[in-house]
Amino acid sequence: MELQLRDRTLSIELGRPLLMGIVNTSRDSVSDTVRLRTLDEQRAAALQMRDEGATIIDVGGDSGRTDRAPRSEDEEIRQVAPLVESLVADGILVSVDTFKLRVAQAAVAAGAALINDVSGLADPRMAELAAQCGAGLVLMHTRAEPKAARFPRYEDPVADVVDFLSERMQVARDKGVRAEQIVLDPGPDYAKTPRDSIEILRRLPEVTALGRPILLAVSRKYFIGALTDRPPDDRLAGTLAAVGVGVDAGAAIVRVHDVSDVARFLRVRAALAGLDDELPDYRDEERLKWLPGG
Repeated sequence: MELQLRDRTLSIELGRPLLMGIVNTSRDSVSDTVRLRTLDEQRAAALQMRDEGATIIDVGGDSGRTDRAPRSEDEEIRQVAPLVESLVADGILVSVDTFKLRVAQAAVAAGAALINDVSGLADPRMAELAAQCGAGLVLMHTRAEPKAARFPRYEDPVADVVDFLSERMQVARDKGVRAEQIVLDPGPDYAKTPRDSIEILRRLPEVTALGRPILLAVSRKYFIGALTDRPPDDRLAGTLAAVGVGVDAGAAIVRVHDVSDVARFLRVRAALAGLDDELPDYRDEERLKWLPGG
């Protein structure tokens, strides 16, 4: 499967997902305990994620917390646009995580190649922007307004995701977005109970059947906390379990906080699944055998 992001074409192999690293500039991120307060700190974090295996860096300027008011567009632009411009200058493929049109416009002007619209295309002008500049467009399932806590009662949450994303894809196509620009996100935790999110991930092949790359955004999510009784900064084990199941079901892009750990997980998984022929020979290195002084 191919994904067109402005002047870049990415080829995605089944079982070999792309990694998307998360860099939040917001002071009240849902899951990040480390606050990256300066442009230099944010840029350094992004460069490290790239070196650890991230193909895309997703820059966010407002958190998904429902107990905080949205940041103003001007404030978010001041946080996001300089970072996007800096990372693009470093040759990094950048996504912008926003539901605000002006923020997306500023990020695209700064060089962003992917618009990660967490509103579910509530503003169809997002699709017009993607069509005009050729940026990729993530269409996420949600039945709630941005920053609003709402849990609809779905007769079948998976059917709702499929119907919603099918309709949103048609809206995007009608606005001029090409099929190869579109990425789909079933939206775990967004307007969903943990039970809903788990059911959707269990039946993810029904979403991948829509024929576009699936963005798997499960890192440190609430449904993992509900299953494991762990806070956001202690959900790596659950995140890896969700990533493994999602990749088995056909997820094409994995959006994560812990790029290094997930990259190593996927490396071993690919080798054991027979997807990687570059297997290591015996290496007579002390550090790989035992701890120093053992």
